[in-house]
Amino acid sequence: MVTVRTSEFKVKVYDFLVRENPGKGGTVNHMSRIPLVLVLMAGALVAQAPPDMPKADPLWPGAAPGAQGTQDEDQPTLAPYVVPQGRGTGTAVIVCPGGGYAHLSMDKEGDQVARWLNSIGVAAFVLKYRLGPKYHHPVELGDAQRAIRTVRYKAADLRVLPDRIGIMGFSAGGHLASTAGTHFDAGNASASDPIDRVSSRPDFLVLCYPVVTFGQFTHRGSLQMLLGDNPDPKLVENLSNELQVTPQTPPTFLFHTTADTTVPVENSVQFYMALRKAGVPAEMHIYERGPHGVGLAPTDAALSSWLARLADWLRVRGLLNAAAK
Repeated sequence: MVTVRTSEFKVKVYDFLVRENPGKGGTVNHMSRIPLVLVLMAGALVAQAPPDMPKADPLWPGAAPGAQGTQDEDQPTLAPYVVPQGRGTGTAVIVCPGGGYAHLSMDKEGDQVARWLNSIGVAAFVLKYRLGPKYHHPVELGDAQRAIRTVRYKAADLRVLPDRIGIMGFSAGGHLASTAGTHFDAGNASASDPIDRVSSRPDFLVLCYPVVTFGQFTHRGSLQMLLGDNPDPKLVENLSNELQVTPQTPPTFLFHTTADTTVPVENSVQFYMALRKAGVPAEMHIYERGPHGVGLAPTDAALSSWLARLADWLRVRGLLNAAAK
């Protein structure tokens, strides 16, 4: 009998994934060498919620659209971190953890982030979205859009404002967030489900060391998990989100490090330049040092200052001003 510590196994599998997919140096072939059982085990383990995480609610009352089973991995959920009455700003953020579209960093890029947002008066909702290789686009985008619509539809009950709902993503979760910010609709007025009648456009984006492009500087493992082995080039282009920015793209905050060898900093730079060209308000902070996947960077005094920069940006945009609820 072999005993494996779950936390240790998760780290080792994740490290293998990123070493074999180092941004522009990696290839789809590298990802294909990873035994499928390891990818599936990593997803099952890392997507587990921290023990003190709030109870997550299913995004759909029954089976989610396109569900291929009834296991936990087939059911996208949203965990609410609601600010106590009288302490909130009326702003809400849907948090998309990263993990290469193969697993989810629910603690470091989910629970911890949500609790920090609560500390500045922002309600947070951690999204557990469906993953590859079992699920491909547009399932993940559909999960993110449903999360935005759900929070907007329930805004009054959640003590948030329907025009202060942003989406935040880390790594591949940043790709999902940037996709939601460049691929949205006003809702279907004739839908039988009232949630589907609500707009899926986020009011702002927060992208942290995000995968953005599926071009030269992409993270190949994320591309393969989301689109499969031989995706249509037109779909690859459509989901290279730096190419999809318009004046309607929401205001955006970006954070990255130059030393990131997993998701090259060019992902953030290209998105920022596209936002600037389109006249969309944007702020970008690039740190010289720091590896990929730092989360809140609690052990790095310099890098952890990105949180203060984000709080400043939210404050300047009026998103930390308390509103009557």
